Amino acid sequence: AQQLGTPLSDQEYRQFFRSLRAAHRASTACLLRALYGCQNPVVQRLDKYENHGVIPEGPICSELPGTPFFPDFCTFSFYRCTRKRYFIKV
Repeated sequence: AQQLGTPLSDQEYRQFFRSLRAAHRASTACLLRALYGCQNPVVQRLDKYENHGVIPEGPICSELPGTPFFPDFCTFSFYRCTRKRYFIKV
């Protein structure tokens, strides 16, 4: 069992994004995020699943070279969506 609020392991990320692996599916999830924001229950459920049940509070460190810090998980997720770098982890 993983600690609440920790990011998924590499294997868990593969499972999590399996349904989003096609770019159109990932972009659809991003469209939901853009339309409804991070407070939407569906978006929050995805964010919680991605982080073992707890949406991390900021600041967020990422694997993105040159852009390692974000003020919160919502900002990080929007960044992934706008850059179409859907599978970058925190």
